[in-house]
Amino acid sequence: MVDLEPLPFEIENIIAKRARMGLIALATDHVIEHELNSITHHISGAQIYTSRVPMLPQVTPTTLQSMKLGLASTAETLLPGTLFDVIAYGCTSASVLIGEKEVSAAIQSVHTDVPITTPITACIAAAKTLNVKKIGLLTPYIESINLPIRDYFRKHGIDVVKSATFLESDDNQAGLITPKSIKEAVLSIFSNTNLDLLFISCTSLRAAKLIPELESLLGTHVTSSNHALAWHMLRLSGIDDSVQNQGNLFLSQLDKNK
Repeated sequence: MVDLEPLPFEIENIIAKRARMGLIALATDHVIEHELNSITHHISGAQIYTSRVPMLPQVTPTTLQSMKLGLASTAETLLPGTLFDVIAYGCTSASVLIGEKEVSAAIQSVHTDVPITTPITACIAAAKTLNVKKIGLLTPYIESINLPIRDYFRKHGIDVVKSATFLESDDNQAGLITPKSIKEAVLSIFSNTNLDLLFISCTSLRAAKLIPELESLLGTHVTSSNHALAWHMLRLSGIDDSVQNQGNLFLSQLDKNK
């Protein structure tokens, strides 16, 4: 016999009881989910849900800008019918080339009124919170991508005093660059440079776990695309917890007046 009477049950949002955060990651990104989760897993009740937007491995201005067409349809696959506290688009360079406002408009066409962030949005918010005026910039990008990023910072009153690149245009390869290589590049290029902040740009670079050590060695603030993005997602979600052993930024509150 089959009992067709509905069984009683309770409903409770346990997994994301403090923050339900959405992430639109690139189809080619090997790193972003690992790093964001490694930072946010310390906070009970904060959960990230991910969808991926189509992207070719070759990172050029053309392929980056082409993602604009897929943002809204990708946003539709993020827990349809569910409210988010924040949604992030996980690409630093495309956020500059497409434009932060355009990225937000595409995502909010599906998830109305939800706060939107990107790695460049998060880095600028971090810079303002930390009173940063002079930064160093390390990227994997070709120069046609580096130039608009440097200009973008300058338009926001932040001077890029030194910039360096791994010059790797294949996102699959960028995701395999070792933390050891990143650390060596940072110390080789930016030691003894007068900086307020070093920004390691690209969600494919495995740099988040290096942040506390690099801050100690350089004597200045350090953040990366994933590191700043995780901080901004948490703060926009209303989570103000200080997170130990994640660098200076995670001891800071978001200054929404700057």
